[in-house]
Amino acid sequence: MLMRRTIFDEEHDLFREQVRRFVEAEVAPKVPAWNEAGMSDRETWQKAGAAGLLGAGAPEEYGGAGGTFLHDAIVMEEFARVRGHGLMMSLHSDICLPYLLHYGTEEQKERWAPGAIRGDVLLGIAMTEPVAGSDLQGIQTRAIRDGDEYVVNGSKTFISNGQIGDLFIVVVKTDPDAVPGRRGMSLLLVPADAPGFVRGRKLDKLGLRGQDTSELFFEDCRVPVENLLGAEGRGFYMLMEQLQQERLSIAVSAIASCRRALDDTIEYVKERRAFGTKIGSFQNTQFKLAELATEVEVGQAFVDQLIAAHVRGDDVVTEVSMAKYWTTDLQKRLTSECLQLYGGYGFMLEYPISEDYADAAVQSIYAGTNEIMKVIIARRLGLDAD
Repeated sequence: MLMRRTIFDEEHDLFREQVRRFVEAEVAPKVPAWNEAGMSDRETWQKAGAAGLLGAGAPEEYGGAGGTFLHDAIVMEEFARVRGHGLMMSLHSDICLPYLLHYGTEEQKERWAPGAIRGDVLLGIAMTEPVAGSDLQGIQTRAIRDGDEYVVNGSKTFISNGQIGDLFIVVVKTDPDAVPGRRGMSLLLVPADAPGFVRGRKLDKLGLRGQDTSELFFEDCRVPVENLLGAEGRGFYMLMEQLQQERLSIAVSAIASCRRALDDTIEYVKERRAFGTKIGSFQNTQFKLAELATEVEVGQAFVDQLIAAHVRGDDVVTEVSMAKYWTTDLQKRLTSECLQLYGGYGFMLEYPISEDYADAAVQSIYAGTNEIMKVIIARRLGLDAD
């Protein structure tokens, strides 16, 4: 790291040391096993909860540490540093938990938030469907009210924590005839033990192998009306309000992963020899790594600026969209160029750069594709289509 990051103070540094000790002892040694199994283990989630790493920014009244998104960012960065993607902590703490805390009733928060912060109730969010990805208005899963219950029918795919999760925020149509479609969209809190909730396949992926991604099915799934999150018909707007933090979280993770891959590659080229000379002494290698290091620092400065703005409560939707697409595009390009410097060894799974390369692929796809990010930016620049 070339510069001290001014958004963090001494208290944050002490918290980072705590997180680093945890991930080195409890996460890094388990990554190979998680990758092999295709999912993490509940014991580690509970240990993370006991260590205060789940919901670090959540209010103390529900068992949180009472911190801010700065603390959450530290957790994300330290997990990325050991490639601990199998523990999908950011999804749980920084994406799903805020929905419950911001829109949940007091009864909902008291019922589920403490367990989520302890690591006893693992969270997931079910948006994507086989025919609806970035186009959320195209979802087909329906929740029709029947007395004191909603009857849910439909399917979801690419759902993180799908096999291990206990409680899912499910995007549904409560008014399928509403025009435009976003007006009929709602969010339901659906426990995994709800009648009619069916876990489908654990999907086999290119990267993020230690994190389970699954299909979910709802077959006349009955959910109490009191599990409605927020107001009926307001689901789309709640999703839009929370996407700023989700996309910023991805940018935080992307830059941290870039730094990990770059640091490893710098150490590798200092040792590997070709034509009797260390690869790091070749001017091409030096120029390439100098360029990548510069881009990582530029990206980090931008992301840090957005973290500070987000903590202040600023509207940085445009800038976060820029950061999400730019940092994830950088991650894909950087891991590709670093892998090239490893030569044939970069293609071998025993070298972590191959894992970095595969893990980077999805970053430009989920939470809204990078093409969607550019559409958002263009619209905010006043470039709406006629």
